[in-house]
Formats: sequence, structure tokens, C-alpha cells
Amino acid sequence: MFGQLTARARLTLGVLAAVLLLAVGVSVGYLIPTLRAPGDGSVDAGFARDMSVHHTQAVEMSMFAYRLGSTDDIRTLGYDMATSQQWQIGQMQTWLTQWHLSPNTDKTPMAWMPDGANALQPDGRMPGMASQDELKKLKSLTGKEFDTMWCQLMLRHHLGGIHMSETAAAKASTAEVRDAAEKIRVSQQYDITALTEKLQDLGAQPLPS
Repeated sequence: MFGQLTARARLTLGVLAAVLLLAVGVSVGYLIPTLRAPGDGSVDAGFARDMSVHHTQAVEMSMFAYRLGSTDDIRTLGYDMATSQQWQIGQMQTWLTQWHLSPNTDKTPMAWMPDGANALQPDGRMPGMASQDELKKLKSLTGKEFDTMWCQLMLRHHLGGIHMSETAAAKASTAEVRDAAEKIRVSQQYDITALTEKLQDLGAQPLPS
């Protein structure tokens, strides 16, 4: 009888040990992504936060073009930019959630970039971002005047933001962020070419960077 109980005890202990090892394995599996996640002050986190803010204004302006543009080309360009950049915002916000980081920060914008803080505009806006007065004026325009100012503002916006993509593509610690930043850079360069050509068609010049 004692031997039988001992066998049962051994079996019970073996099962408990297996369950414990499984629990530890599952816990480690959940823990590893957190341990490997970029930190709050990383290039990855800074890029995700700042590019989300930068993209948010681009989406806003692009929706102006979709509603107010005077040609199919402008409306289509606006729609394409709005949808692609809104998707990218979702991707970047998902990263921050997965990394258990806040989507907001009290850090100076672009502090994660070499000399990035010195690239800010005098009022603290990131490079290329339009002022509220510029957005108000844009919404008041119609026809060719709207198309021209929209192309000018969006071109300046893209030229200001592409440096963030270049930096993240080169310096982010995670391959996922580096790959996404490179894709954003390529997309921005495509838009820059399209906007430059559109301004030429309109007989207008880009705004000073």
C-alpha cells in the first residue's frame, strides 16, 4: 500500500512539476517581448510619438483637399495621403501599446534625434508643420488658390517630416520600426515628387523650408 501511494505521489509531483514548468514558460513568453521592448526615451518610441503627431496634421490637411480640392487629381491625392497616413498612425500607436508606453510625452519633440530639438520652429512646432493661421487661411480658399496653397503646405510638411523617417530607419533598435520608417520615407518621397509636379502645373513655387 505504501509503495502504491508513493507511486501516486510521484505521479502527482510529476504532474505538478510539469504544470509549473508550463506556467513559467508561458510567463517568460509574455515577459520576453516586454524585456526587449524599446524604452521610453528610445528612437523607436520618439519616432512613433512624434510622427503620429506630424501625421495627424497631414491627415487633417489631406481631408481638406479631399473635400475642397478643385480637381480630381487634388482630391485623389488628398484622399490617398489621408488614408495611408491614418493607417500609419494606427500602426505607430499599436507599437506604443505593445511596448506599454504612453502615447504622449512631456519630452521636447524630436529630442530622440541628433540635434533634433534645434530643428524645431520658433514656436515649438516640428519642421514642416503648418500654423493655425495657415490652416485657417487654407480652409477659406477655393479653386486654384486652394489647390496651390494646399500643395505648398503639404510639400513643406513632407520635407519637414522625412528627416524623422530617415533617422528612425537608420537608428531605431527594432527591425519592425526600421522597416516601417523606411516605407514611410519612400511614401513621403513619392508624395514630394507628386506635389512638386502639381505645383509646376499650377505655375507656383514651393514655400521656403
